[in-house]
Amino acid sequence: MSWFVLIVSGAFEAVWATALGKSEGFTRLGPTVVFGLALVVSMGGLAYAMKELPTGTSYAVWVSIGAVLTVVYAMATGEEPVSALRVLLLLGIIGCVVGLKVLH
Repeated sequence: MSWFVLIVSGAFEAVWATALGKSEGFTRLGPTVVFGLALVVSMGGLAYAMKELPTGTSYAVWVSIGAVLTVVYAMATGEEPVSALRVLLLLGIIGCVVGLKVLH
């Protein structure tokens, strides 16, 4: 269950990171509210998962999921360019996260 919660909280990290960018320095209400709610869910899930999983592994997996999903969303919406090298590097991050799970 802790791994599932960690993965979901990593996804919420991508939500709050994206909302933070769209909040324009907390001057836009909608994205600011989404940021706050997603941040609470994301951190709460990370804290829950860390009760059973090692801190270093939990944090690395959480931040990697958030980073990859944030970049994938930005590429899918056209906010960031897509290239074979960028996709390859994202796959490298995913491979490292899977490796951490396998080693646990």
